[in-house]
Amino acid sequence: MTITTTETAPVAIGEQILGTGQQVYVIGEIGINHNGDMEIAKQLIDVSAKAGANAVKFQKRTPDISTPMDMRDKIRSTPWGDMTYLDYRYRVEFDAAQYKELIRYAAAQGLHAFASPWDVPSVEFMEEQGAVTHKVASASVTDLELLKALAETGKPIILSTGMSTIEQIDKAVETLGTDKLVMMHATSTYPLPPEEANLRMITTLQERYQVPVGYSGHERGLQISLAAVALGAVTVERHITLDRTMWGSDQASSLEPKGFEALIRDIRILEQAMGDGVKKVFPGELAPLSRLRRVDA
Repeated sequence: MTITTTETAPVAIGEQILGTGQQVYVIGEIGINHNGDMEIAKQLIDVSAKAGANAVKFQKRTPDISTPMDMRDKIRSTPWGDMTYLDYRYRVEFDAAQYKELIRYAAAQGLHAFASPWDVPSVEFMEEQGAVTHKVASASVTDLELLKALAETGKPIILSTGMSTIEQIDKAVETLGTDKLVMMHATSTYPLPPEEANLRMITTLQERYQVPVGYSGHERGLQISLAAVALGAVTVERHITLDRTMWGSDQASSLEPKGFEALIRDIRILEQAMGDGVKKVFPGELAPLSRLRRVDA
């Protein structure tokens, strides 16, 4: 009996290869958990490097474009006082010199650093900073203008699929193309309850689009992310923070340094444990075999 499988073509992000049989590409999602503070951003890069991650990711916005009109003038209480939501969005953005510094700082520790651009000028901005790849946030799946700008960069694109229908994802994939596309199964509930994880979507996306598929998680704990790896996720992204009690909307659903270290440790163990699916007698079985088997074949 012969069993055949169809493997998708791998995608290269810098020197890293994402695909079946490759090391899982682990992304520490810094997002805006730095609260506009370069020192916190660097500390989170340090955390990612120490944990053994492959990359860190930020979020890049042009607030005048990406902030919904009905949100702009709403007052938000922040560590810097009460301000409009638009002013808050500007408060947590880094400029070009800061991004260049962060990308250099990450590279010095062997990490890629890139972002989810939320608008077309942010795509151009991250291109100017030399980002090796770009990520499409789940909220941007239906922004075809943004997707076209991302496709035109020629860079590999990582597409998150949370809060989207399969028809919306179809249109996004059609716009981006599949040549250098990595997809991420995600459910955009913060924090994610287990019953909404729907991890079997990893296989659905692999079969439907024939591209490498990873997992972007917003759950508490490690179990769901580890199960995603066992189901074939080629990349795992988790929000990270120095302290879940810090101010900010994403902090509570993020992993602290020890949790992120434990996640990557366990992912690397799983990589070894998955094997190749070919049945064989392993060296460690030979002594028990000679001791316990009474009838030879």
